[in-house]
Amino acid sequence: MDELYFLTSKDARRMLLLRERIRLNLDLRKTSRVWEIRREGDEFVFPDGTRVSKEVVERIARDEGGVYFVRGGVYKAAIAGEGFYKLVPTIPPTIEINGIRMHRTKEVNPLQDTRNKVDAVKPKEGETVLDTCMGLGYTAIEASKRGAYVITIEKDPNVIELAKINPWSRELFTGGKIQVIHGDAFDVVKRFKDESFNVVIHDPPRFSLAGQLYSEEFYRELFRILKPGGRLFHYVGNPGKKYRRKDLQKGVMERLRRAGFVGVKRVEEALGVVARKPEKKGKS
Repeated sequence: MDELYFLTSKDARRMLLLRERIRLNLDLRKTSRVWEIRREGDEFVFPDGTRVSKEVVERIARDEGGVYFVRGGVYKAAIAGEGFYKLVPTIPPTIEINGIRMHRTKEVNPLQDTRNKVDAVKPKEGETVLDTCMGLGYTAIEASKRGAYVITIEKDPNVIELAKINPWSRELFTGGKIQVIHGDAFDVVKRFKDESFNVVIHDPPRFSLAGQLYSEEFYRELFRILKPGGRLFHYVGNPGKKYRRKDLQKGVMERLRRAGFVGVKRVEEALGVVARKPEKKGKS
């Protein structure tokens, strides 16, 4: 695959100041590596020879909410279809779908948000983890870095396409310890054998978009595929709680208990709930 060079508005503004050449990080700070860009008149020449006009760089400089990549031309990391999807230049990037961001970006950055979720269930070396809703794959990648084998599910092909572009998602497709399944988690989990996973990390879209992933029926499937003693983290967030006195977490916890889970409790720093499947009788 050809190398992609990424630009944000901040990068573009720096480019416009240069007279001859500049060294910039062009992988959205995934690494500390820098590349050299030359300026020849009103054109900027990238390491692969791609020439980008000053006018295009000026347009990028004005778009503070976008991510662009260079490969023979300049493209915005965005997809317009039934909705509008784009990478947002947080570090690491998140996806914005119709104006809604997939990660927390105010109190914590997306990487810390991910680590809070994974820390709630602490995957171990050699364990098998199910990540029900892949997104950009940060949860799957973080779990795999801790030695787990990860199966991750993503329903939306547009999200998968942006993950393939995003340098922070590269390990999803190159690491060998992560299997990506394209499908609806509600249906896919029914195909897994009983007691297949040590850990399930369930980070679904908001309830209004994917209510079936908050149902007792789905929780019973998660219970079935967990090994005895297996751990579950369920991201819930707190939508509506501040304004409508609605406690979505409470309803989730009640349904998890009815599905058979024990040790159900809130994890405030991760805005979610943890639970576990009881050990088999005769074991502590």
